[in-house]
Amino acid sequence: MTSERTLENDDLEALEVKEHQDTSSSENGGNTEKSAAPEIVVQAGIGQALAPLHIIGDHFSVTDNGELSWYIASFALITGTFILVAGRLGDMYGSKNILIIGFVIYGVWSLIAGAGYFSRDSDKLFVVARALQGVGASLLLPNAVAILGRTYPPGMRKNMVMSLFGAFAPGGYILGACFSSIFAQFTIWAWAYFAMGIACIVLATIAYFVVPASPPKPNIDRRFDWLGFGFGVAGLVLFNVAWNQGPNVGWKTPYVYVLLILGVLAFVGFVLVERRSERPLVPVQQLNLHIAFVLMAILAGWSSFTVWLYYLWQFLEELRGVTPILATAQNTPSAISGFVASVTTGILIGKIGVPPIMILAMLAFLIANVLVATMPLDQTYWAQTFVATVIVPWGMDMSFPAAVIMLSAAVPQEHQGIAASLALTTTNYAMSIGLGIAGTAVSNLGDGTDLFADCRHAWYVAIGLSGLGIVISAISMVYERIHPTLKPH
Repeated sequence: MTSERTLENDDLEALEVKEHQDTSSSENGGNTEKSAAPEIVVQAGIGQALAPLHIIGDHFSVTDNGELSWYIASFALITGTFILVAGRLGDMYGSKNILIIGFVIYGVWSLIAGAGYFSRDSDKLFVVARALQGVGASLLLPNAVAILGRTYPPGMRKNMVMSLFGAFAPGGYILGACFSSIFAQFTIWAWAYFAMGIACIVLATIAYFVVPASPPKPNIDRRFDWLGFGFGVAGLVLFNVAWNQGPNVGWKTPYVYVLLILGVLAFVGFVLVERRSERPLVPVQQLNLHIAFVLMAILAGWSSFTVWLYYLWQFLEELRGVTPILATAQNTPSAISGFVASVTTGILIGKIGVPPIMILAMLAFLIANVLVATMPLDQTYWAQTFVATVIVPWGMDMSFPAAVIMLSAAVPQEHQGIAASLALTTTNYAMSIGLGIAGTAVSNLGDGTDLFADCRHAWYVAIGLSGLGIVISAISMVYERIHPTLKPH
């Protein structure tokens, strides 16, 4: 009976894939565009806090860089944490349904974040709302990727689509930075969040009518791994809060190292639970060293990228004295370069494989950080700053598609949401982790009065992180030569 049931399910999945393939000529292009909207609004969520960071901080009388970084880190932390469960929810209840719910949650908490403007005495409501925006963002990303993963069969076309999905990341963050800068400089910064809230509600409505639903699956197993969810979320949150608070209050503060220890123990518990779970949030048993190397490289590379990004904006606005709008314009080449990088990655990944792509991506992160770490304060923008903004998207838009394509090929069709979740959890969590690592270096090497020196210290840390990514990717390539990747599902 078990064998017959499995065969029926496999036949059904094959039929679903065939149905998608048969309609690909009329729907696939539309699916790509529809699934890009979540990537744009999520990355805009980073830009809308980063560009007017000091304007928002001045509004709340906050000047400490460690505290200001939470305006970005809280969003990235919760996004990376709850992505872990979002993919599984999409597999259980339909990616389209979870996508719509994600837009609604993101929209509501964007409106509340804007309302935090009127609480001038404290930024607590704003920070909490920023974090809970991340819940909506976490539901959007993996389910958008899962829709693409189910729609396109493995091959060049799927590689290109996944690469193009990543291409919208730099454009999304530039778009968010642009509008928030305009509002912050000419009206009030809260309007950026009100506009985001309205946009998300509109997108939820559009998604309800235009995003195609996945074919229903009979007798779908809707059991949820609550124990794994508890351990996973606890580990991610406790570890990250400790990691980011350490530089601000000191690593010797008791609650910091207690949270750190508890976070590590929760991670261990999560792995043990997932290995025994019948319906795991992360299919630990199907992961291998090929995937582990890619995820470790992503963690190192994207951590270095976040440090590059955060301190570049501090450098431009606080040291060179440019306005948020001008700083946004100076970062705009990233959007154009990122699109070119994505198309190139879609072509190359089927020809040279994932490990060489990862080496090139980590090399891009390294070069971009070396350029900003060595640029003089009074140098023209068109020298090292411009070149760095052109190079850094190649790290983003080569590494992310490579990770998603490898994970998508490594798991069965019904687990595409989980595969997307794992890649997106790593990239978003890395963004928060990177700021904690750089903050620790800055607090120990500087006295808090020399921002130029602080930026240099942070970028030197980022150089080390991207260098580590190169080493991991090189080891991955050697391992790939010795143990070729198994045939994907």
